[in-house]
Amino acid sequence: MSARINSTMETSIIHHFPYLGLFVLLVMGVIGFPFPEDAILILCGFLIANGVVQPVPALVVVAFGMITTDFFLYHVGRKYGRKVVAHRRFRRIITQRREARLEKIFRKWGAYVIFLGRHLLGLRSQIFLVAGILRMPRLKFVVADAVSSVVTISIMVGAGYWGGNTLELIKKDMEEARYALIILIAIVGLTLLIWRLAVRRLRQDNDDADE
Repeated sequence: MSARINSTMETSIIHHFPYLGLFVLLVMGVIGFPFPEDAILILCGFLIANGVVQPVPALVVVAFGMITTDFFLYHVGRKYGRKVVAHRRFRRIITQRREARLEKIFRKWGAYVIFLGRHLLGLRSQIFLVAGILRMPRLKFVVADAVSSVVTISIMVGAGYWGGNTLELIKKDMEEARYALIILIAIVGLTLLIWRLAVRRLRQDNDDADE
């Protein structure tokens, strides 16, 4: 029931205010609503493919939304330090044990943790908080986060765009759509393989830090 309400809310926001809707959904995802960032980016690509939004303003909006919400978490960590771990509102996001583990990884990998952390499901918000707790320089954080955001947007919005175009191709020519889908699967598969190797290396370092 809750998932149905959230889906209806998301559809309504996007339908009436497409650009503002994309930004609002990204912000709501950070404050606890079940709107995954990747799903919103895929939706953005789908809307671009179907002419609901224009590419340049839509990409600017989602990029600004991602960096803004990430910097908010970073700012909270920087302002309150390790007190944020004990705060009831953020206790569900990060624990003292996880904060200590991520701190060890940060000291070894530095800004690379920001770049890879966005693609680790369940660790994204925690990593941005810890970056603030460790008082990573603001400019360094923003640059690392911006580069990571460009990669994420390229993959996820691109997947949504290809998916939207594929649906149109299905309506026009089933044979062409089949080839487009094969290409899409190959691109996504290769991308996921590359990221999986990088994530596995980061997780290995995480396990080594625990030992």
